[in-house]
Amino acid sequence: MRATLRWAHSDLRAHRGEALFIVLATAGIVASLLLATALFGYATNPWQRVFTQSHGAHVWLHTARSAETQRLAALDGVESVTDAYLVESATVVSRGTRATVELRGTPSLPSVGRPLLIAGHWLDAGEPDGVVLESRLARALLAEPGDTLALPGTGRALSVVGIADSAEPRYGPGEQPGLVWAQPSAVRAPGGRVVGLRLADPDDTDYTVQRAVTVLGAGVVGEVSTWQQARAEAQGDNRLLGQVLGLFGLGALIAAGLAVHGAIGTRIRGHLRDISVLKAIGFTPAQVVRIFLLQHVAYAVLGAVAAAVVLTEGLGARIPGRLGDAVGVWQGLPGHTVAMGAIPVCAVLLIGAVTGLAAWRAGRVPPVPVPHPAAVAGGGLTAVARRALGLRLPPALVLGWHRAFTRRPRTFATVGRLALPLLLMVVAMSAWTTIDRFHNRPEELGLPAALTVRPDSTLNDGGTRELLDREPGVAAVYPGVEVAALVPGQTATIALRGLGTREAPYPFALAEGRRADGPDEAVAGQGLLDLLDVGVGDWVRMTVGDQPQILHIVGRSIEPENAGRVISTSLDTLHENDPNLSPTFYQLRLDPGTDPRHVATALSAAAHGHLDVHPVTNPADGLSSMRAVIVGLICVLALIGLIELLSAIGGTIREGERDLLALKAIGLSPRQITAITVTATSCTALAAAAAATALALPLSNWLINAQGHSSGIGAGIARTPSPLLLLLFITSAALGAAALSTLPATRAAHRRLADTLSAVA
Repeated sequence: MRATLRWAHSDLRAHRGEALFIVLATAGIVASLLLATALFGYATNPWQRVFTQSHGAHVWLHTARSAETQRLAALDGVESVTDAYLVESATVVSRGTRATVELRGTPSLPSVGRPLLIAGHWLDAGEPDGVVLESRLARALLAEPGDTLALPGTGRALSVVGIADSAEPRYGPGEQPGLVWAQPSAVRAPGGRVVGLRLADPDDTDYTVQRAVTVLGAGVVGEVSTWQQARAEAQGDNRLLGQVLGLFGLGALIAAGLAVHGAIGTRIRGHLRDISVLKAIGFTPAQVVRIFLLQHVAYAVLGAVAAAVVLTEGLGARIPGRLGDAVGVWQGLPGHTVAMGAIPVCAVLLIGAVTGLAAWRAGRVPPVPVPHPAAVAGGGLTAVARRALGLRLPPALVLGWHRAFTRRPRTFATVGRLALPLLLMVVAMSAWTTIDRFHNRPEELGLPAALTVRPDSTLNDGGTRELLDREPGVAAVYPGVEVAALVPGQTATIALRGLGTREAPYPFALAEGRRADGPDEAVAGQGLLDLLDVGVGDWVRMTVGDQPQILHIVGRSIEPENAGRVISTSLDTLHENDPNLSPTFYQLRLDPGTDPRHVATALSAAAHGHLDVHPVTNPADGLSSMRAVIVGLICVLALIGLIELLSAIGGTIREGERDLLALKAIGLSPRQITAITVTATSCTALAAAAAATALALPLSNWLINAQGHSSGIGAGIARTPSPLLLLLFITSAALGAAALSTLPATRAAHRRLADTLSAVA
């Protein structure tokens, strides 16, 4: 054991930089996997906790006031039914912020779907105008218990008495109205009722919705929301961040294992004589294997412990943004301790297994050194190399290229190991480019409008159009209406949207098909196509109230809202089916360079509070923290690439020791000999970078589009880095390899004659 430790200590002193890179890379990989686990837990568990504690309803049905909701209790699989609460759509204002809300008349604290109070108290009959706000709505309004909410155009005011968490779909400006619990007397103009169903088996949700709509009648059911939709909305971008971290963490772990395998293999080839001496003095093959295994497992353990204790436990909760919040919440979850132990252990075991495979070769080295063959198989100059020398190309370049690609199996293995981290880096850059496209070119991703305007009941279409047309900076105004429609089979509701007119069509971002120009033509999001199992060219039938609507899908639009469960047509098409239909909102496309906040403020002031103006929600706004994640992942991958590059440099120098005397004999200077090694290393890095880029571009497109498809936005959102950036990346890899290999190559070229003879003896 003492001799083993002395060998390990000597090897560490000789390869301190490589050991440091292994420790840092392992720490980065384990930290990525732990943060991915934290984000998955943060995405799912808070909503699940609220749903469980509130005894949440699995289905919420918005119905007409005439619906006989008491019949729902007799449905098979329905465990309990809430009261049929009166609801009213309204707009409230607090501290200058407007929000669309749903006032829900709740006479007592419900037993199913019970709001969990986090501030204030529940409704009191002695305060008829007191209300309880859903927590996300309260944050948007900057409202606290004791504040007053104004209802524009009514002269009424409501007093906030409490704030509560709910497992129902949360407030989203311009997308989902906020939930406000109020006394029934405060709901003065009810537009219908809402009833919740808690099921014995949540997997029967679709069947139960179908039965409920059949029992009540499709004509009285306005909207259906389920627990799956609420959970997916609550998870939001946190789950995507977790998937990115997990995917790249696993990829980096594999790349690190291969890099360690290559490093040990190179080191074994360079220490064949030393290993033979160890065996000659009595070391068994198992002891030789143990030297390499314990050494690299120690590096991995050090990196894993550093990631688990320092990065995650010590500093994780202090990371700004959602990553820090996720770590803080995750530390209080039941599975936290198990994950903190299992993930680092699995990472160390994987690195240990790969190390063991490479170290096994060291155990097979014979105790008597085998003399080198007189010539290396395949080591003679190729016809291409001889022709290049005949053209008087610099010998250093020709011989360097020849050295890099002579030993094909070993060269291909080195290029493959180096290409893997570079491939993941190109995929990370593609993700960055796609996020930038969401920010800089939103019109290409289904977001041509910058503002959404909703007038109150005092403004008609003509008055609203006049206000909007007078505002400078507004390039186009697209009237619209959105209604909930029951899908065939009556298992869910989708968003049926009329936007623009045939004379001024809305500029949808199409990924397939064509624009909806004719009567009864529409474009649909990927989420709707998947839900209905239809494609472009099919006809679909849906029900709005008691009226059917049949549309021909002629294109697939990139739809970032409502999980892609949207079908869009022109306002004229919907008006033909319902002549009394009028626009309920307007999408504003602004002139380039116009500040949306300035236009929103000006419109609100010009309308004297009769317009509710919101910026259009961009999905990329929630992905800003992913940029820091991508930078961190690229740094980890760069460390892994450095490990492999150092191994390749060491292998190239050792294999060139036999040629050193011959190169000097034919008159090459030390500078030219150095250039041969630098060229060989640069060619290897250049080949790896080129191969990584060629493979990463289609892979990144597939991965990003697959994520878009699964989220409902749809394929067609992926963008690859610019050719200039890719060229810079490949060039940087080659130049970095050249710079890194210059110093060791120079030292090898200036070695003394006695050292060179000893190395090749």
